[in-house]
Amino acid sequence: MSFSERLAADAGLCEARLLAALEGRADQPVTQAMRYALRGGKRLRGFLVLEGARMLGVSEAQAVSAAAAVEALHAYSLVHDDLPCMDDDDLRRGQPTVHRKWDEATAVLAGDALQTLAFELLTDPALGSAEVRIGLVSGLARASGIDGMVLGQALDIAAETAGRPLTLEEITALQAGKTGALIGFAAEAGAVIAGADRTPLRRFAAALGLAFQIADDILDVTGDESRTGKRVGKDAGAGKATFVSLLGLEGARARAAALVAEAEAALSGYGKGASNLIAAARFVIARDT
Repeated sequence: MSFSERLAADAGLCEARLLAALEGRADQPVTQAMRYALRGGKRLRGFLVLEGARMLGVSEAQAVSAAAAVEALHAYSLVHDDLPCMDDDDLRRGQPTVHRKWDEATAVLAGDALQTLAFELLTDPALGSAEVRIGLVSGLARASGIDGMVLGQALDIAAETAGRPLTLEEITALQAGKTGALIGFAAEAGAVIAGADRTPLRRFAAALGLAFQIADDILDVTGDESRTGKRVGKDAGAGKATFVSLLGLEGARARAAALVAEAEAALSGYGKGASNLIAAARFVIARDT
């Protein structure tokens, strides 16, 4: 199966697991908003969980709840990031953001519920022993909390009032939390389930996460809103420092390509078994959405 076919198939597996988790829940606006927020997207983080697991001999059936969990957590982060008090966006995945489709209170509650759903999914006995499940819960909490994604978002908000553009080192640290931490959890989850050494996947994820954010910064300059499904040009409009503003467009592209090479090297010991993960790294900097 090619990378694009595998990515689409894994997106379907994640969606089916998420819909099953919401089946039978009260049909309230907040539940409708949760389903809406989970629609679409590449589900790259879920793919990383499933493909990392496959590479280490773990079945899809065993790993899928962890893949769905990281997608639920990611969806929550997008719902909250889009709020007027955060990034103030009205378009996500080509559709009105949740607070535009409903209202701010519903968006906050839907995000909260998606976050808790993620941890509920990680209690699935299919994932393995209690020790494995606790390890996954702990890893996702660190990646999404004050040591990871929340810290990155807080630094991003603080940068808007700092009165000076961030340095390259500061942006790298910010994005390691805001974007990289959740990608890191996703890439390592398969190793947690398999009880394998996480070091190669951790190195892979560190390079991949930074390359992903650089690609996002490039898309904000060069992307087409009809393709990206979200507003473009907003960083420059807000005067924010980005990898593109600091490195230049070609410099940013070169840095992203170097990071992909680092990601590939981190998985060299797995041979052909890592081919889809390597393809994912190449996809990250070639995508137009």
